[in-house]
Amino acid sequence: MFETVKKSEGTMISNSQIATVVERIEKMEDEKSAISLDISEIYKEAKGNGFDVKILRKVIAARKKPQNQRDSENAIFDLYMSAVGFEQTPLGRYSEGTE
Repeated sequence: MFETVKKSEGTMISNSQIATVVERIEKMEDEKSAISLDISEIYKEAKGNGFDVKILRKVIAARKKPQNQRDSENAIFDLYMSAVGFEQTPLGRYSEGTE
C-alpha cells in the first residue's frame, strides 16, 4: 500500500512519505493542545492568586515584541489618546517632573 509513487508538483513522493509527514504533524498538534491546556491552567492559577489575567496576557504579548516596536506602538498610542482628549495620568506627569 505504501510503495506506490505519486507525482506532486513535479516531485516524486511515496505514500509512506506522506503518511510519515501526516503522523508527525498530528503528533505535534496533540502536543500543542496539551501545552495549550497547561498554559490555561497557569492562567487559572494566576487568577486564583489575584492576578489580572488580561494584563498578564498583555505583558506576555509585549515581551514577545522588540523594544523598538513597543516604543513605537506606545508613542502612537499616546498620540491617539492625546488626540481624543485623554491627558497623561498624574503618575506619568510626576515622573516627568511636570507635576
